[in-house]
Amino acid sequence: MLTIIDKYILKRYLATFSVMLLLFIPIGIIVDVSEKVNKILENKVPFGKVAAYYVDFVIYFTNFLFPIFLFLSIIWFTSKLANNTEIIAILSSGISFSRFLRPYLIGAVLVSIFALLLGFFLVPKASEGFKNFRYMYLMGNGRNEMRETNDVYRQISDTEFIYVSNFNQTDNTGYNFVYEKFDKEKLVHKISANSIKWNEKQKNYTLYNFNKRTVGALNDKIEFLNSKDMKFNFDLEDLTPVVYIAETLGLTELDNFIEKERKRGSSNINTYLVVKYRRYSIPISAFILTIIAVSVSSMKRRGGMGINLAIGISLAFVYVFLDKIFSILAEKSTFSPLIAVWIPNIVFGILAIILLRNAKR
Repeated sequence: MLTIIDKYILKRYLATFSVMLLLFIPIGIIVDVSEKVNKILENKVPFGKVAAYYVDFVIYFTNFLFPIFLFLSIIWFTSKLANNTEIIAILSSGISFSRFLRPYLIGAVLVSIFALLLGFFLVPKASEGFKNFRYMYLMGNGRNEMRETNDVYRQISDTEFIYVSNFNQTDNTGYNFVYEKFDKEKLVHKISANSIKWNEKQKNYTLYNFNKRTVGALNDKIEFLNSKDMKFNFDLEDLTPVVYIAETLGLTELDNFIEKERKRGSSNINTYLVVKYRRYSIPISAFILTIIAVSVSSMKRRGGMGINLAIGISLAFVYVFLDKIFSILAEKSTFSPLIAVWIPNIVFGILAIILLRNAKR
């Protein structure tokens, strides 16, 4: 049963967080527009696409900066409570600090559920729209940069391997194509071509300067053709995957995609796992950052709210720094993605316990 004090604090918790989002999101949009307006006008991007981009922009950055907004909003309104001696009055009435913390934790549950639903259902679609727009209209060679197009080597099944030296997105043509089929460790046949072109309407490939070698027990069979249409057990997305594909997939799709890529021996598995684990770690950070924010700002200080905000902003930057550093470390090395994603929460979780003990005193 929520008391009047619980409702009062919970209302302030949710209201301040919402106001913080409503204040900073327009600022973010204005800054983004000022940076990109020349490119948008230069490329004559339709207004509808620009409007859709900024809807995706709001969802994408709300999810990305959610922990920081939450942290600063709690410090802000809790510092006001402390400066108005409301916290002293609440604790003097016989309410323990742990009991005082309860409405904050209820608020953290509500915000975590919001972040979880956002990350599972809205963010993947928003990420796709946001990234596609940036690569298509705002980057120099975006169409090629958005896909892996150089030295693409893929294992498309347990026994099939493909390779292209580079892929041209403009005409859907790959060069120096090689396809190999194995039976256990024995090569069954190998297909090579100077170029391979994807035919969108027919949903097949045309191979130019086609060369097929079938390995026999005594003699190999060689076949040469100027061109040949073929269907393979892979499509264009397998041949040249979008570099940010994991961010655009729902949870079930992401799990299936990771399993598929693991079987193929993809070198980007860690990148995909970082995306997956972050969807769970961000909502949990709401509890940790809530406890830290309350512990830091619940005491009335000589410098007033300014000191608490300075401490809060410093801690927020440390959190973002750790999150970014360890995510990159996991993506670029053999460091465990699970540990990398959770290190900021572990470090700040320990800090939360220490600060909470001091605050109770």
